Amino acid sequence: MSAATSFPAPPLPSQRELVLKVIPMPADTNGNGDIFGGWVMAQVDLAGSVIPARHVQGRMATVAVKEFVFKQAVKVGDILSFFAEVQRVGRTSITVEVEVYAENFREQGKFVKVTEATLTYVAIDDDGKPRPIAK
Repeated sequence: MSAATSFPAPPLPSQRELVLKVIPMPADTNGNGDIFGGWVMAQVDLAGSVIPARHVQGRMATVAVKEFVFKQAVKVGDILSFFAEVQRVGRTSITVEVEVYAENFREQGKFVKVTEATLTYVAIDDDGKPRPIAK
């Protein structure tokens, strides 16, 4: 049974922007045959960086992951949709919440929330030092 068919479909987050869609493949699995959590974390980091990149307009780095919750296993072939929203813009940093929903490839239209995370990115200069974000 796929993660996308385990529960009734939750509403997708209309207030958040769809920033990434990806389909995990067999090479992305762990020893149990589910998608490796580290692979999901890497995708969340990429998805979370999309909106801050518009504000930073230059180099940035992930400096913190406040929370990372795996709610449901991700299966090979699920279509993952990553939604992001800026929570806070500071002088040099931006905090973003990311929600990930799985959709079964064969039964598209049924979604289940599989992961959520809060990440902070900091704008950096060419030497890797924090720099102010232009308002």
